[in-house]
Amino acid sequence: MGKVYEVKYEVVIVGGGSAGISVAARLVKGAPELKEKIVIVDPAKKHYYQPLWTLAGAGAVKKEVTEREQKSLIPDGVDLIQEAVTSIDPDANSLTAGKSTKIHYDYLVMAAGIQINWDKVKGLKEAIGKDGVCSNYSYDYVDSTWESIQNFKGGNAIFTHPNTPIKCGGAPQKIMYLADDAFRKADVRDKSQIIFASASDSIFAVKKYANTLEKVIARKGITTKYKMNLIEVDSANKLAVFENSGTGERERIPYNMLHVVPPMSAPDFIAKSKLADAGGWVDVDSSTLQSRKYSNVFGVGDCANLPTSKTGAAIRKQAPVAAGNLLSVMKSQPLKNTYDGYTSCPLITGYNKLVLAEFLYENKPAETFPFDQSKERFSMYVLKKNILPVMYWKGMLKGIM
Repeated sequence: MGKVYEVKYEVVIVGGGSAGISVAARLVKGAPELKEKIVIVDPAKKHYYQPLWTLAGAGAVKKEVTEREQKSLIPDGVDLIQEAVTSIDPDANSLTAGKSTKIHYDYLVMAAGIQINWDKVKGLKEAIGKDGVCSNYSYDYVDSTWESIQNFKGGNAIFTHPNTPIKCGGAPQKIMYLADDAFRKADVRDKSQIIFASASDSIFAVKKYANTLEKVIARKGITTKYKMNLIEVDSANKLAVFENSGTGERERIPYNMLHVVPPMSAPDFIAKSKLADAGGWVDVDSSTLQSRKYSNVFGVGDCANLPTSKTGAAIRKQAPVAAGNLLSVMKSQPLKNTYDGYTSCPLITGYNKLVLAEFLYENKPAETFPFDQSKERFSMYVLKKNILPVMYWKGMLKGIM
């Protein structure tokens, strides 16, 4: 056993994604005296604006525009330890990272994101990125989606949605609508069947937007198969194997293209810690984002057990709540910031068309603009493609929006 390297910070933030960096930026803005007393712990060397991966997978943007150096985004006065957290001991206010780093804290922010489990679908790891099997859920594989769309000459194009929580719940179907447009342009749509095989029991949880999406599906002639969870990719025979969540029956569907959304979960080191709920997620108060078990711990973003969609838009509203309430705890003041469950899902329904779904806890619509956002609009597509990325890099990550 080698020497253990020990460090101490007032605030430790686990995760350097949109949640961790946004909270860090807000903390140093709200309390400049915390400079040099905050550390972000994350092994990633690169940072990605993942909402654009749908458009990258559809050939509308280059994936390279979504990538930045992680170090370039860390707020001034915040340290970065580029190691993976392996365990957390909230009773001792400490965590371990890498092989030999022990980090002590006074306050902890859990912003570790979500874990993508490619190995939970039999045969997927071996098949992904080849012979029509693709996914927009990885920078490494997003190009294979566009290649698969361009190489598609007809047959079955299957788009899946797993039976676990996922980041960006609309993404599994957005790429399907874009693929339909591309197939029509390439004059192969009449030789094709597009299948949406989803473990969910409906197209979208919020009825106002689901009504629009049902019309899109009807217009595009897409076949929907609900309560169908992908359990195996038989790439040798080009078969996708699904299990019905109600009956347990299995169905093998041949594919010519298969866009897979892999199952996801809370990161393992969270699930096995005392911070987790029964499902493995950081157990927090849904309004204050404070841990239900440890008052000096907050959870934000995809790793928290908040009953809302896991999106960047949700994080944009959560970050000021978590940062503000953490500063209140530091001053022994009551928690005055509250999160109402706001999330947004920009639902691309084709090239130059988008439905901007915005809603709160209990799937209650909460729209920003003075018009019916359940209608498909070009203006909202421009917002998604051109304006939101600028807001992200220049605003949200700097703690100013």
